[in-house]
Amino acid sequence: MSAATHPRERALAAAWAQIPLAHDPTAGLGSFTRRRIERMISIVLAVGSVSLGAQAFVAALGSVQEPQAWHVAFMVGNFGSLAALLVTYIVGRSIAPAAITFCAIFVATLIAWPFVVAGQDIPPSDPPWTWFLVSVVTASSIMFLPLVWQMAWTVFVPVLFGITRLAQAGFAVDFWWPTLLDVSFAVILGGVFVTLGWMFRSIADNVDESRRSAVETYTAAAVTEAAENERVAVAALMHDSVLAALIASERAQTPREQGLAVAMAQEALTRLANAESDAGLGSDAPRRFATLVEEVERGARGLGVDLVVERSYGHDAPELPGRVANALILAAMQAIANSIEHAGGIGLTVTARHEPDTQRLHLEVQDLGDGFDLDMVPDDRLGIRGSIIARVAAVGGTVHITSDSNGTLVRLTWQGVRS
Repeated sequence: MSAATHPRERALAAAWAQIPLAHDPTAGLGSFTRRRIERMISIVLAVGSVSLGAQAFVAALGSVQEPQAWHVAFMVGNFGSLAALLVTYIVGRSIAPAAITFCAIFVATLIAWPFVVAGQDIPPSDPPWTWFLVSVVTASSIMFLPLVWQMAWTVFVPVLFGITRLAQAGFAVDFWWPTLLDVSFAVILGGVFVTLGWMFRSIADNVDESRRSAVETYTAAAVTEAAENERVAVAALMHDSVLAALIASERAQTPREQGLAVAMAQEALTRLANAESDAGLGSDAPRRFATLVEEVERGARGLGVDLVVERSYGHDAPELPGRVANALILAAMQAIANSIEHAGGIGLTVTARHEPDTQRLHLEVQDLGDGFDLDMVPDDRLGIRGSIIARVAAVGGTVHITSDSNGTLVRLTWQGVRS
């Protein structure tokens, strides 16, 4: 039966829906160390970029190689974007866009440099101020490029600097060796940055994975322990209920005592039948027979089956107490589930009948499978004995099962009150 069938249940469901869900206690465990490593890398890059950027800025202030207009444009573009990048390093936000902007401006500067300073007489040992920013550019790639592209970028930028440096000098022989040393140093320094970044991130990922695995293992163990404790508690309660019902039945002498013993036995049987599905007794408010049939149809659709339901009852069909309706619905759903599992749901039909003369209500589940022998079903299998027979018997109903090679019929019957 649906959990929100009765108004009271619907009200409870609506109330629960208004309560904010708590955050998953394991959420974020998979990136705890990685987030801190990323923060550490950004701080280290900020410190290194300030150091190298300050040297480049001092050198750029005294540079006379480029024309004044280009000199101002280069300084504003490169050091302005570098300042913005440093701010993102500190605040820890929007680092990738700022790093991409800075790198793009610097690469554009290198490409334009030979054309801007063409014809200038420069000594081989005096590199332009852009040299101090090469390592800053290669290191910043750690924040926005995958590892393979970081390595490629670490080689590309120094080589581009070397080409523009040689192009500025007209590829004079005196410039080759100093330029090769500068490029080699930049590649090695950039490689160190990339290697350290990869190493720290890998360690952080391993630590996070170990933490997540440990928490999941502990959670699974805690859930298993709780389930086992609950099973033991339920078993103890079932034992006490059944034992109490048997003792009361043995000692019952008067009709009143016998009636109490029967009620206790019904309660024990109901708890036993509902042990697997965790279904409670529910409200005992009257339910219409038609509503019961509709619930069975909806439940079957939830199992992926479109039932063929044959209805043979009218508006004069008696109402059922809520407990009875719950038991019949759950028993019928168990029969349907058994048919799907063991007979593939072949020819599965449900018949709902009302006998006006006797006020009996019948709910029949039938299939065209190969059938089975009820006596051969092991005693520890409660799908039929507990979830169907005991459940219906607990509310005063009866179950009749016939099964052969032509199929299986499970008939649930409850005697309504004569008008």
